[in-house]
Amino acid sequence: MSRFDERRVAAQVGGNEISFTTGKLAKQAGGSVLVQSGDTVVLATATCGADRDVDFLPLTVDVEERMYATGKIPGSFFKREGRSGEKATLVARMIDRPLRPLFPKGWHRETQIVATPLSVDHINPYDILAMNGASAALMISDIPFDTPVGAVRVGLVGGNFVVNPEEESLLAEGESRLDLVVAGTEKAILMVEAGADEVTEAEVLDALDIAHGEIKKICAAQRELRELKGKEKIEVNPPKLDEALFAEIQGSHGQAMREAVTIAEKLERYAKIDEIKAAIKEQYGPADDADAAVASARAADVSRCAGKLEKDITRHMIAVDKKRPDGRAKDEVRPIECEAGVLPRTHGSGLFTRGETQILSLVALGTTREEMRLDTLGLETSKRYFHHYNFPPFSVGEAGFMRGPKRRDIGHGALAERALVPVIPTSDEFPYTIRVVSETLESNGSSSMGSVCGSTMSLMDAGVPIAKPVSGIAMGLIMEGDDYIVLSDIAGVEDHLGDMDFKVAGTPDGITALQMDIKIDGVTLEILRDALAQAKDGRAFILGKMQEAISQPRTEMSVWAPRISSIKIDTDKIGVVIGKGGETIRALCEEFEAEINVEDDGTVQVYSANGELGERLVDRIRSMTKEVEIGDEFEGTVVKTTTFGAFVELTKGTDGLLHISNVKPGERVENVEDVLERGEKIAVRVVEVDADRGRIGLRLQDDPAIAGKSVEELASIGAGSGGGGDRGPRRDRDDRGGNGRGGRGGDRGGDRGPRRPRERSRD
Repeated sequence: MSRFDERRVAAQVGGNEISFTTGKLAKQAGGSVLVQSGDTVVLATATCGADRDVDFLPLTVDVEERMYATGKIPGSFFKREGRSGEKATLVARMIDRPLRPLFPKGWHRETQIVATPLSVDHINPYDILAMNGASAALMISDIPFDTPVGAVRVGLVGGNFVVNPEEESLLAEGESRLDLVVAGTEKAILMVEAGADEVTEAEVLDALDIAHGEIKKICAAQRELRELKGKEKIEVNPPKLDEALFAEIQGSHGQAMREAVTIAEKLERYAKIDEIKAAIKEQYGPADDADAAVASARAADVSRCAGKLEKDITRHMIAVDKKRPDGRAKDEVRPIECEAGVLPRTHGSGLFTRGETQILSLVALGTTREEMRLDTLGLETSKRYFHHYNFPPFSVGEAGFMRGPKRRDIGHGALAERALVPVIPTSDEFPYTIRVVSETLESNGSSSMGSVCGSTMSLMDAGVPIAKPVSGIAMGLIMEGDDYIVLSDIAGVEDHLGDMDFKVAGTPDGITALQMDIKIDGVTLEILRDALAQAKDGRAFILGKMQEAISQPRTEMSVWAPRISSIKIDTDKIGVVIGKGGETIRALCEEFEAEINVEDDGTVQVYSANGELGERLVDRIRSMTKEVEIGDEFEGTVVKTTTFGAFVELTKGTDGLLHISNVKPGERVENVEDVLERGEKIAVRVVEVDADRGRIGLRLQDDPAIAGKSVEELASIGAGSGGGGDRGPRRDRDDRGGNGRGGRGGDRGGDRGPRRPRERSRD
């Protein structure tokens, strides 16, 4: 008899089926669901543990990427997956954010959601399935989670909205102008995460409306699955507020709290509020001789009442009295100060200060070889532009551990990166790897949007030719009954005690990134319409302040920035640049302290840490690969002397002949070695080119006979006695003598004219 008791439900979303199956895998988990669309399959589980003595929801979400899902072997030294990468961390955050506000108050048991992609087809991204699977696993588990959450992605392809578009269309340049992830319940939207290519507010609202219609279908399927296979829910007894105690505290300390929450300076306000709460606990706390259990319960009641007093007063003041803690109007942005080019050695820097939030963004430019390689389950394998965000504890006046980026740091960095991707130049326009780092030096709300603004200024300061500047703003919402207010540029207290954190970034022509989190049951499209309109005005104001500091990308890059130059050579000349066994290209890299990359189509990219050396290297490559013409000047090396002159190496692979009659202008020379020796550098000018015979005749640049002569005059003068004779330079690659070159053959006299060698084949 099979121990499997499978149940399966499905929903048609965007023309494709998403199925939920339970009863076969991971049956010891609290709830286990296999979610599938196409050949992408994700296992989602939800399990609770022991009760914890905490006053918050101990929820953990883990996304475990397994490389076998796409038939790959991990690229690490150990050949197994390590800690979660950026993609998995971002998906875990997208799972957590819409689910967390729906857990009942008083649920303090350890709760863990694990999403494991088992199969990925590169058509249906696993993140949407993981989000839906997590909600379904909670629904059928014994965890008291009663409201299903659905998630969909909306793209904008060819002017048409597409629900859950194929993964490749999201990555193809110029194909989809929108990558919008929306999560919500049957009644309202809970979370938005989006990257966009300057879409309008109206387009965003249309996409949200379409998404919510599809979300309702997913929620219905989850409810059906719960009816088929749901467990009995654990009962939760939410803590009850002692109304009598709260009334006493409100009467004795309400006025002091009202005065405290209106203090504009954050740390001073926090200190005063903490002082009032301490006074409340002192006055209403448990008696010294109280039983331990009674004392603990009393302390918890007092703490709850003190917290509610602060929250109620703040929210009522904002939503009903229309008065913000710092006295601003609802659409007023805090004072802004902007500065570009604040540090001497970084390739670009921008300092953005808004109120008590201060961000220092810095740019480092590198070669294309320094791009970020990605080893994930997605199609993207590398990034040449990436943004990192740091939030040290001193930024909020605290002391704490600094042990690498936290999930929040990764999420904020990804949001700022997404906001700027649409304006970053292509590799053809700007062949650099671009890294931006935003250091949060002070924080009192919306440091992620401050990072967008600071990064825009730092990129322009670095000379990165971004298409347009990008600014960002965080919008808030507070609802008290039928009263609500949408707030521009929310401060920390308005975020902490408010109902919405809605971040909007974009150029003057449209939105490039969105992120919205809701702490209530959801928001309507009407509220979102108000928030987007108000955000547009706020973004424009902030951008104006930024442009007072720097209005466009600098035309000159920092002297400390690497120089990347690109030239095109004939494919037949590739071997000349590379040389036998790569000796030429290695020597050039060493001499000019640079990197050289040669493409099959003849494109040569030069990467140099020093601009002057880089320019000289480009000139060297250009001279090495161009066809020698009359009038060209070279600093050549004497590679052989003969009875009739000296062979001079002009470039790798090309020699010319300086006739003995011209070795010392104005004087007769019997022996070339009396004037020149092998290895000596001399400045010469080409006066004769015989392409048919491969002969190149030379004169010294300081020869009075050719001073000021035109190309036509040089051609008529020729190379001097014998015009190079019939004994012009014969290039013989592998038998040079002296200076480590190997022995050159005997003198080339008689009727043997110069012969141009075959170009070296590329190794």
